[in-house]
Order: sequence, then C-alpha cells, then structure tokens
Amino acid sequence: MMLPDKRLLLLPTLLLALLATATTAAEPRSGYEYIKQSTRDMQDDDFENPGMLALEQGRQLFNVTPAGREKSCAACHGSEGEDLDVTGIARYPVHNGNGLVTLQKQINSCRENHGDGSLPIDHPDLIALETFVRNRAAGEVINVQTDGPMAPLLEKGEQLYRLRYGLIDMSCQHCHDFYPGQRIRGQTISQGMSNGFPAYRLDIGEMTNLHQRIQQCLSLMRAEPFEAGSEEINLMGLYIMSRSNGLKIETPAVRY
Repeated sequence: MMLPDKRLLLLPTLLLALLATATTAAEPRSGYEYIKQSTRDMQDDDFENPGMLALEQGRQLFNVTPAGREKSCAACHGSEGEDLDVTGIARYPVHNGNGLVTLQKQINSCRENHGDGSLPIDHPDLIALETFVRNRAAGEVINVQTDGPMAPLLEKGEQLYRLRYGLIDMSCQHCHDFYPGQRIRGQTISQGMSNGFPAYRLDIGEMTNLHQRIQQCLSLMRAEPFEAGSEEINLMGLYIMSRSNGLKIETPAVRY
C-alpha cells in the first residue's frame, strides 16, 4: 500500500499558520467598515446617533458643580472640554509609573481630587463622562504606548486575547483575527477594533464601553466574564486598544 507523503499531510497545517499570520498582520480596519450602510448613516448623523444622548448626559455631568464640591470638571477643562488634551486622550490607557490607568480611572481620580468622590466602575454616569471626554478627541489617531513599562502588560493582555474560553472553546483571536468579513448571526465579523468605544449597541439598546463589550463577548462564549475593574479585563482592554493604534477615534460609534 502506498503511504501518503508526510509533506502533504503537513501542508494544511502550514497553510492555516500562514493564514493566521497574514490575518493578524493585516492593516487595522475600523468596525465602521464592517457595518451596514444604514448603521453608518446613523452614526454619522448627530441627530440620529443614539449615542449622542449619553454624550449630552456626559456634558451635563461635566458642567455640574455638586453640592459641597469646589468646582466642576468644566472649571478646569472648559464647558465643552475645549481645554482637554485630546492627544493625551488618544493615548489611554496609559502607564503612570505605578500601573495602568484607564480613562475611567483618570476621570474618577479627577473627581476625587475635587471632593466629589469616585463613581463605581462602569456606572452609567461614568460611562457618560467617558463618552463625552473620548468624543472631545474624535478624529484623533489612537496612539497607545507599546514600549517601556507597557510592553510586559501588553504581552499579558495578548495572552488573554489568544486564550480559549468557555463551553465554545474559542478565543477573541478566532473571530477577529481569522474571520473578519465573515458573517455570524446575520452580522459581519469585524477585526474587533476599539476606536469607536464607548459605542451605542443596537443589539442591546444601550451605551457600552470596551470592557463591557469584552464581558459580553465572553458571555457569548459561554464563559464567566472577568469582573469590572479586574486586572484581567484591564489588560485585555489595553491590548485591544493597542491593536487600534493608527485608527481615528469615532466615539460614540454605533455598532450592532
């Protein structure tokens, strides 16, 4: 009996490896490129974009001086956030010398400094403030630091991104690196970029920030989601944000 050539048996494995490498190295593309034209039109129209409601709520919170507080966010940064460092916003999450700082954490830090107290992680008011602040940098290119103290954190985040989860036994990489452009549940799979977050999700009808979207994806994998504010979700969020380097901020984006 003629035995198959071992080199031929290895060919499918090599092709899959090459495909994975080529897909991973692909030019980053915003989720905007994968949504329907009607959804793009909704995002582009400030009167139709439902995420603008959260932005307006954030603007109000930004300008309110609560009882017993010395001043509002606007007192330092302008009523429209015009004095915010938009280039700096595009670099979040950042490393402050002691550890990783997300944009939510920085907003809470400012609130604490002025005696207003921090909000719980992913509280609707905090997401509204996050939306308003990120929107001030709309059009800025994401530029998350990838060297220095960020390098080992990014490595851990990438490991979490590539780890298989839940009953479905899939990783984030399976969808967003191997199958962007393919369809699942009637929707087109994107590269999983984060430049639009916080974004309004049509599927659930509410604003969602990046960490919440990660939790939702893990639930879809039939896995136990990482807790809000946990080291794991912060690290995975950092890695996903770094993958979006070079893309422009679209907050508030509209996604399915």
